[in-house]
Amino acid sequence: MPGMTDAAPDYATLRRIGWPWEGPAEDPEWQALAAAHPGSRPARVIEQHRTGYVLAEAPEVGFRAESPPEWMRRPVFRPDGVPAHERAAVGDWVLHDGRRILALLPRRTAIKRAAAGEHYQQQVIAANVDTAFVVCGLDLDFNPRRIERYLLLVGGGGVQPVVVLTKADLDGANAEAARSALASVAALGVAVGALVARDPRAAGGLAPWLAPGRTGVLVGSSGAGKSTPTNTLPGQARMKPGQVRARAARGRHTTTYRALLALPSGACLIDTPGMRELKPTGEEELADGGFADIEALAARCRFNDCAHRSEPGCAVRAAVEAGTLDASRLANYLKLREEVAGAAHRLASRLAQKADARGPARKGPPRPPGRSRRRWAGWRPALRSASVDLPPPRPVRLSRAGPAAAPRRARRCPWPGSSRACRGPRSAPGPRARCG
Repeated sequence: MPGMTDAAPDYATLRRIGWPWEGPAEDPEWQALAAAHPGSRPARVIEQHRTGYVLAEAPEVGFRAESPPEWMRRPVFRPDGVPAHERAAVGDWVLHDGRRILALLPRRTAIKRAAAGEHYQQQVIAANVDTAFVVCGLDLDFNPRRIERYLLLVGGGGVQPVVVLTKADLDGANAEAARSALASVAALGVAVGALVARDPRAAGGLAPWLAPGRTGVLVGSSGAGKSTPTNTLPGQARMKPGQVRARAARGRHTTTYRALLALPSGACLIDTPGMRELKPTGEEELADGGFADIEALAARCRFNDCAHRSEPGCAVRAAVEAGTLDASRLANYLKLREEVAGAAHRLASRLAQKADARGPARKGPPRPPGRSRRRWAGWRPALRSASVDLPPPRPVRLSRAGPAAAPRRARRCPWPGSSRACRGPRSAPGPRARCG
């Protein structure tokens, strides 16, 4: 852990781990947070663990830092809570005092997904990245529909996507057929390339997107070959590649945590564990996820609310029938559209709950401590003294004996002279019937 001094940060060294300016921060929000925490220093999150973070102010130098107290509580959408996506992730810039993180600086970009579970939460995969390398192996792992799902999440975060096809040296691998299957993606301006990850020259294929000062991230399923180019780029093996089970073509989690690596070229690369669930957050735009051509066709449909299934005048269905649009790609588009709409509804509900919780408190006298709202019997007299309108009390029938309610007359049994022991209906109000 570096010692805290009054010296200004070394911005030339910070530039080697992705600092976006030549000198001090130029963003007004960054400047305001720095002024609110005098004596703090900027650092970048290079590792994220369940127990804390690892920060860095220079390449190859990391130190552990504690989380703020509000980050240690359960992530909830409440005014007094901090959701998971509002906490630091790998690639974020933070202010620290040498021991603890003091503030999270605003992000430029972020790749997020909906976290698994019953309650809605967002999980940040990587922050402040420029390029996302969607890695997919040319074995049984190759799936164009999954690549489109990755492109949706990457494009929704404002990050440039690049599709990287690995394992081109395997028997039966057909890179040209894979490029043909991704022709619609490439037509939208997404770069698609194939490489042999174990070849030392493979790093040159990613060099155009790893210029000094830029940050890239590797995303893909387990066993796709993400860790292998990570080891060849810095020039030394940092993460041991794992083997793939030949029967199911599924890899093991070689990377178990997200980590940022500083490259000799001055760029940074983030390696991530394999992801099996890719659920949208509800903030994505389908046009940014590789479906801009289908969105353009949908604008030409006869009806604005066309579902693209069996409606007359549907330009999307006409393109499928003409053979210019793949039917499986349209099916994936419709599926993702429903998922995005459902996630957007859940997100709006959680934000509305959080806004309602910030509203004014309910009017009424304060209840004594340690007593629940229902069990406190002193609320009604207090409300009367506060001149609050209450419903009038029920009239009470008085008897000669006093203020007690007069007993009601018992009803006669509907079966007089019956042999059964009639005790009257239990559900009827008043005294039970008498036999006779």
